[in-house]
Amino acid sequence: MSRDNLTNTIRRYRFMNGEMTQEELAKRVGVTRQTIIALEAGKYVPSLYLAFKIARVFNVRIEEIFKFREQDEL
Repeated sequence: MSRDNLTNTIRRYRFMNGEMTQEELAKRVGVTRQTIIALEAGKYVPSLYLAFKIARVFNVRIEEIFKFREQDEL
C-alpha cells in the first residue's frame, strides 16, 4: 500500500479534543512525537494496532481517522 493512498484526520481530532498536543497523543498511544508528526504529514503508514489505538483515544471508529483511497480515486 502506498502511503499516498492513506490520509488521516489526526490533527483535526487533536484540536477537537482540547487542542491535544502531538506529545500528549504520542504518550497516550505509546509512540514518539516524531511518529505522530510523520503520521500527520502522511509520511508514515501506521500499523493496524497503532491506528486502532489512535482511534480509541478519540473515541471514534478507525475509519473516521484514517481514509483509504483506491488507486482509481486518486
